[in-house]
Formats: sequence, C-alpha cells, structure tokens
Amino acid sequence: MNDAQRRLSRCFSAVFPGLSREQISAVSVETTEAWDSVASVTLISLIQEEFGIDLETDAIDHLVSFGAILDYLNGLPERS
Repeated sequence: MNDAQRRLSRCFSAVFPGLSREQISAVSVETTEAWDSVASVTLISLIQEEFGIDLETDAIDHLVSFGAILDYLNGLPERS
C-alpha cells in the first residue's frame, strides 16, 4: 500500500468506520448504502484536508469509488 492509498484509506475509515481495509479498497457509491450526500461532503472535506488540495468541482462528480479517487490523487502533480 503506497502513501496516498494509506492516507485515503484513513479518510474512508473515518467516514465509513464499519468497513474493513479490504472493503474500503473496493467501496463505491453503488455498493455502499451509507455513501449518501452527507458522506460525500464529509469524505471530500477529509480528502482535501489530508492531501492539502482543493478538489475541482467538475472532478467531484466522477469521484464515486475508492479506486477513482485514488487514481485522481495519483494523477495530481507532485507537491513540494
């Protein structure tokens, strides 16, 4: 597990405390009943704080799974 994956997993654990590490890596809006609009806002806030970024509004609509968010984060330019 790389650093971004570990940090993102912590964000998901805070929002979805009942999920195991294995479940978190496969979580999506479609497979997780608890992932509602409140969970989305909370998750986005935690991710922005954890990674020190501002997520683009256009991108947020596509960040609907752990994998999609991780791909997005991995595609960001390196921060110094």
